[in-house]
Amino acid sequence: MKRLIVYISSALLLFSSCSGVKTLSTGLENEAYLEFIGIPSNYKNGVDVTIDEKNNFKAEVKKDYATRPKGKAYAISTGAHSVSVSYNNKLIYKQQIFVSSQETKKVVLP
Repeated sequence: MKRLIVYISSALLLFSSCSGVKTLSTGLENEAYLEFIGIPSNYKNGVDVTIDEKNNFKAEVKKDYATRPKGKAYAISTGAHSVSVSYNNKLIYKQQIFVSSQETKKVVLP
């Protein structure tokens, strides 16, 4: 009888240590995207982009595809930003923008 009680208590301990269903909840990333639209042949080596006068990077210019995005999109944080675009050291675009989470903002270049 003592063995039976030991076996039952051991089984209860063993089964109680098993975990049940685990759930995971994730949200969307808190970032937005920029894509630069223009005539790619006018900007052969890409354009220089400055975000908030501190983040600089080189960006690829692509054609506008209304039906589906194609090419590179550049991730930035959400909120208000000052965007400046230059080509061959000439300022061609400067604007204050606001982007929401997971939004892709098209910057149309002349």
